[in-house]
Amino acid sequence: MTLPYATLPGDLDHLIADEHVVANRLFEHLEAGRGDRRMLVDQVSYGRALHADAEEEALYPALAEIGAAADAEEGRDEHQALKRLLVLLDHADPGTHEFERALNELIGGIRHHIEKEEREFLPALRRAVGAEEMGRLGERYLAAKRSAPARSHPTVPPTGRRRGLMHVAAGFMDKVRDRVSGRSNVLATDASWLLDTQAQRILDTWSRLVLAPYELLTLEQARQQPSLADAAMEILQQDGRPTDPEEVGSAADVSVPGPGGDLVVRVYKPLGQTSDPVPVVMWVHGGGWILFTNDDYDASCRALVNRTGAIVVSPEYRKAPEHVFPAAHEDVLATYRWLRTNATGLGGDPSRIAVGGEGVGANMAAATCGQLKQAGEPLPVAQVLVCPLTTTAQYGASMRDAADARPLNRPLLSWMIMHAFRGVTDSLTDPRVDLLSLSAQGLAGLPPTLIVTTDRDVLQSQGDEWCARLEAAGVQATSVRYAGVMHDFFGLAAVLDKAAHAQEEVALHLRQAFGEAPAAHPLDGAPMRGAKVIG
Repeated sequence: MTLPYATLPGDLDHLIADEHVVANRLFEHLEAGRGDRRMLVDQVSYGRALHADAEEEALYPALAEIGAAADAEEGRDEHQALKRLLVLLDHADPGTHEFERALNELIGGIRHHIEKEEREFLPALRRAVGAEEMGRLGERYLAAKRSAPARSHPTVPPTGRRRGLMHVAAGFMDKVRDRVSGRSNVLATDASWLLDTQAQRILDTWSRLVLAPYELLTLEQARQQPSLADAAMEILQQDGRPTDPEEVGSAADVSVPGPGGDLVVRVYKPLGQTSDPVPVVMWVHGGGWILFTNDDYDASCRALVNRTGAIVVSPEYRKAPEHVFPAAHEDVLATYRWLRTNATGLGGDPSRIAVGGEGVGANMAAATCGQLKQAGEPLPVAQVLVCPLTTTAQYGASMRDAADARPLNRPLLSWMIMHAFRGVTDSLTDPRVDLLSLSAQGLAGLPPTLIVTTDRDVLQSQGDEWCARLEAAGVQATSVRYAGVMHDFFGLAAVLDKAAHAQEEVALHLRQAFGEAPAAHPLDGAPMRGAKVIG
């Protein structure tokens, strides 16, 4: 089911519905016989334990306050029955009669619970309290999840004085059990078996490094967590391979005037650069507008320098929620305008500038092109969008099919948008963010575009749709999809072959736009046009 009305990413009903989609997708893996059965059930168990505890803290008291005490009691009773099944699953082995019987009963019970909540409880609560209160209840719900025990405890009362003490004791016991058993190591990985071997190893390693899935953390905690780049470094160390960054001519930070003060911009120059001007690429890093820095995307920039022979410039834009929309977009646009004026001083050719980025960085690269077009300013010669966010809406089939994917799953996307647009939610429909709202006339004349997507990414459908709309508007647009890899894969070429392949694809697109490569693709002997899937 899906909610039959609009919500905002931080609203209680939005958060709960996201978790429902994830749970159902995990069930579909189990029913199809794919994935690691123990790991999938551990993720279901973890997710439902936090979900039930948070509903008992936020949803059910709110239902009681609007006169729906019977509904709240019904929900608590269902939780108790489901918790008992989760305890059985924790102690049984996959494939045994006890395990499979409990699992089938659990799936049926949770699906019934989901239908009841989405059809009755949540709409009734929204009607009674209004949109603003649903936002406040969402904050309470997230806080409750962060303090909830990691396993189900049917013996802990859902209400009453004894709940607090037993709740704390259960949480401590769960942390010890999960650390000893290794269960905590698998909670942030992809358990579907839909990734290739190299990608799976990266996510398994990353899952062992992080404190918890990002969407369960405070923003301050999340900013301290390792990225996929750190996981790649860990793998290199495990394999006894060099961990030095890819060598380039130079990499230095420079200060650039921006609309909110000076910006830090990292400039990468190629090895052996002569006095002749070379092309320039502005590459914008991702992180949901709230996380990560140039350091986390350093490998992407170095790869592009060496595969294109261009200067690569990467802006360190202001982050939300300290600096809400449109601060980051304005910084990226200001960096591009500075680059056009100062490219020559860097050794670059101002007539051959391209833009690109990853995730929300791709969003801002595309938005920059749109703003330049609207202002009647010279456009880049090409753009590259890797795993782009083109709308904040939960768009397309990939929002369901990859709802459980990592590192970016559906709840994390909502969590990022909630933080990034706090206090400015009307900006979610701004055409600089909601690129899919742009008309064909608004898209016509944009530079040749390469869009890179992956099949285990909630944003895949957005990227496909953006490519289709560009083509319909007469823009030369190409989409390349990589199977078996995840969002944010592009900079991981040291440990992921498909990332290396994607970097070559991107470099070819850029070199063609710079007039430095033949039109034919070296892998298939024909120009790239439309969509291509790489397994």
